[in-house]
Amino acid sequence: MRALLYPDFESLEVTEQPKPMPAVGEVLVKVAACGLCGSELESYKSRSPRRKPPLVFGHEFCGTIESVGPDGDASTIGRPVVVNALIPCGQCVRCARGEEHLCADRQVFGMHRPGAFAEYVVAPSHVLLDWPDGMAAEAACLAEPLGNGVHMTGLTAGRARETVLVIGAGPIGLMAQQAFAALVGSRVWVADLDANRLEVATRLGAHGVVCSRTDDLVETIRRETGGEGVDLVIDAVGAGITKRQSLEACRPGGAVVWIGLHEDGMDLDSFQVTLPERTVHGTYAARLDDLRVALELMQSGRVDVTSWPTRYSLGDGVEAFNRMLHPGPEDFKAIIMP
Repeated sequence: MRALLYPDFESLEVTEQPKPMPAVGEVLVKVAACGLCGSELESYKSRSPRRKPPLVFGHEFCGTIESVGPDGDASTIGRPVVVNALIPCGQCVRCARGEEHLCADRQVFGMHRPGAFAEYVVAPSHVLLDWPDGMAAEAACLAEPLGNGVHMTGLTAGRARETVLVIGAGPIGLMAQQAFAALVGSRVWVADLDANRLEVATRLGAHGVVCSRTDDLVETIRRETGGEGVDLVIDAVGAGITKRQSLEACRPGGAVVWIGLHEDGMDLDSFQVTLPERTVHGTYAARLDDLRVALELMQSGRVDVTSWPTRYSLGDGVEAFNRMLHPGPEDFKAIIMP
């Protein structure tokens, strides 16, 4: 089979790889579409030890069951499926208390096992969802990143979320924007350095946008909210400066969610948390139920995940990676379709 291989640091190539075989509890999925995640771009750029070559990336995907393992149900062959990026062990204490997305021994496609930038990939049966009838592959494969937006609505349930700021109009930021608007009814501001990305956020229904390159983000948000700040800030960038801005733009008694992974270390003024009673949430992965809600949102047309990504064939996978590493005005998200 053909696959987009990461054979060594700073190297990518489309090459022939052995077609995998499903083991007990697994199925072989013929990949229909796979989104290119920003975490993969960051891993590639930073030579991250979290994704060591040789490896096939790709964890946002959908496809059809091609074959089943020795204990599998042959009647499921041909079933269209959406696959969760994360594979929990199902046995640790975190899984036992229903927190499979925090599993101590979790695996991620394209990190701990081969991913879906390939014609075929093996997946455990327990991480599969039905691919809704009539849904385009380029939408279905994005259930996982939209699921992260859905997950953040659940993570912050019970809090005031009338006003929300999303920092970063990349794919995760745009998914979060739409999830909070659709599921919570929030008024969502979106901030980014790139005017083209902010145009997309506006088209997707943002209440307001802030170009952080030209305007002071914190001052602008405070001015828009009567000097208080917003109820909730989502940092979908994860740089030290955006984490600090997330606290400064959040009202006293509000909350911030850090999902971006651009940088690890930062300087933190802890009084920005303690004295105004701000709450900081971290998040990394969605639950399987979050992906189900994401699919329902896409199926109902309440969110738009298809008008702004760019489609590439598997043969053009290296070009897709390079375009997203050095994005032009129209390069927001790549979807690779074998």
